Amino acid sequence: MVGGRISRLSVRDVRFPTSLGGHGSDAMHTDPDYSAAYVVLETDAEDGLRGHGITFTLGKGTEVVVCAVNALAHHVLNKDLADIVGDFRGFYRQLMSDGQLRWIGPEKGVVHLVTAAILNAVWDLWAKQEGKDARTLLSCIDFRYITDVLTEEEAYEEQMLTHGYPAYTTSCAWLGYSDDTLKQLCTEALKGGWTRFKVKVGADLQDDIRRCRLIRNMIGPEKTLMMDANQRWDVPEAVEWMAKLAEFKPLWIEEPTSPDDILGHATISKALVPLGIGVATGEQCHNRVMFKQLLQAKALQFLQIDSCRLGSVNENLSMLLMAKKFERCANMSDHLHEHFTYPVTIKNASYMPPKEAGYSTEMKEESVKKHQYPDGEIWKKLLTAQGN
Repeated sequence: MVGGRISRLSVRDVRFPTSLGGHGSDAMHTDPDYSAAYVVLETDAEDGLRGHGITFTLGKGTEVVVCAVNALAHHVLNKDLADIVGDFRGFYRQLMSDGQLRWIGPEKGVVHLVTAAILNAVWDLWAKQEGKDARTLLSCIDFRYITDVLTEEEAYEEQMLTHGYPAYTTSCAWLGYSDDTLKQLCTEALKGGWTRFKVKVGADLQDDIRRCRLIRNMIGPEKTLMMDANQRWDVPEAVEWMAKLAEFKPLWIEEPTSPDDILGHATISKALVPLGIGVATGEQCHNRVMFKQLLQAKALQFLQIDSCRLGSVNENLSMLLMAKKFERCANMSDHLHEHFTYPVTIKNASYMPPKEAGYSTEMKEESVKKHQYPDGEIWKKLLTAQGN
């Protein structure tokens, strides 16, 4: 039974210094520190449950997101959780439609990141109280602006039951890794049963050819290889570059150009069909409307959502349902899961669905305290060392 008035919202700036090891590095983001604005909701209910939500950042700028969370907090504080989930679609629209903050969006940028963090926390709290399954979640989706592609009635026909879904690993092929590190991690991944590997490309063609050949030789012709340019190229450049990498038989090229260029992606997608290479994108797409247009324009074959950038479960579900209707594949990946209370489970190179109620966004308090910026133990040491 849902109960309790939301009495407190706290938000913390949590950063992991992944740049020190080159983790997460690519052609556009050479020194990312994987970070999050971490929201926690508390209620006056006697169950003591709390809702946890995050939105993903790369270090600098997380403080801006934290500030914006506080600016939207009044939409949540002192609200009854039962009233929120009773009209979750309406609450979603309320957050999206703040009369003043909407101007610096709408439904994109920092405002949308903030909405994701808050909604993730609300959904986590609600799910913990009631243990909601997928069939109850369709009432959360805002179908406004996408009914020409997917109606609510169609969505109810697309219930998703799964026992695990295939995953790929990027962890052995970040752009900043040395060849020795790449070989070591690739060997470990093969021993771990991984069959799908993604390599970062886009900074230097000859280096890309060398690294792709190294990885393809290690994993063999039967394993799946993907490539990711992280928005590095212009449209013609993307086609030319991938023509020279086609010998390594990539399944897709991810984010080949600006994430906002829907027609550019469509041009690239059409040009790469004869080479047997698909296009994947979506990690930096703002909202369901952009995904709708990408699908309508046949600009991608693989839809990749960032569940901490979009408007939480509400918007994520609409993405997955549209992908299903257009017969496109949806892909996700994880990182730093050891810092979460309920980390993702990988079995036979596949993600297994979580067994615990909630959104699996609760972080270990010890990890939060150590990595809180700038006063956590990790950052005190790093900042002191930099100062010296």
